[in-house]
Amino acid sequence: METSEITILQPKAGADFVETPFVKGIQGRALHYLNAGFPVHFRGISGTGKTTSALRVAELLERPVIMIHGDEQLTTDELVGAQTGYHVSKLRDNFIASVLKVEEDSSKRWVDNRLTVAVENGYTLIYDEFTRSRPEANNILLSVLQEGILDLPGGGRNDGESCIKVHPNFRAIFTSNPEEYAGVHRSQDALRDRMVTLDLEPFDEETECAITARRSGLSREVALKIVKIVRYLREHGQYEFAPTIRGCIMIAKTVQDYGKGVCLGADHSLFKQICLDVLCSETSRIGSKTTSAKVKEVVERAIHQFGLNGKKPKRDP
Repeated sequence: METSEITILQPKAGADFVETPFVKGIQGRALHYLNAGFPVHFRGISGTGKTTSALRVAELLERPVIMIHGDEQLTTDELVGAQTGYHVSKLRDNFIASVLKVEEDSSKRWVDNRLTVAVENGYTLIYDEFTRSRPEANNILLSVLQEGILDLPGGGRNDGESCIKVHPNFRAIFTSNPEEYAGVHRSQDALRDRMVTLDLEPFDEETECAITARRSGLSREVALKIVKIVRYLREHGQYEFAPTIRGCIMIAKTVQDYGKGVCLGADHSLFKQICLDVLCSETSRIGSKTTSAKVKEVVERAIHQFGLNGKKPKRDP
């Protein structure tokens, strides 16, 4: 059976991948749900490791992986496949170079797409940001996840096959942002009921520190100071969007690029400016001056009180 150009992945964790007890706990639960026959859905704000978790869990399943990225323009045909009806092939004559033979074939041929290939071969499907696709495009998943049958649209394959039985090794992992994010559709209740949703929160301090140090090359001591500042801002709540591990990594990599000695000098002014640049950017997407002012106040207090001298800042009354 013909297939469109489909990339088959074999995920492998990189050298900078961090697995703490916190991370392993999430992975372990996901694996048990998948092995019990339930699709897993990682849901959370940007920066909580949804896609990374999906790829790592897929790696642990030890099966080839097909990945789909949710998109407003994605159609059912692009998930499953469709009948194509016009093919042209060209052949250059080996003896007369100026002669080009053109063969045209207008007969219909079914071409499989990513969901069909994963379902039929027992691959792991990662559907990243699935709620960015329109709900009607995702309706095809209902019978796959519930009845174990994939219905082929448009009359099905050339041999008359109109449905495919889901391979017993097929597994599905979904990720999504919360519904209040721009460009996100509300998922059908029927689809959401067929999966186990794991709501991912920001990592614990140990994990954030380990990731920040590993990704930046900074010492654990310096990485921990950065993490504490970001976590204090997160706990304080003065923002439009909560700061995440991405903010920690961006600050840490910039500090590393400048040089730790330069950034953490006597007055710490450069370090403070880096923190403010990164965290005001991450937490205020619409450019609210009021929010930025509050973020600056909290960050400056955190840096002054414990960011660089180890003391914990006092909370507002």
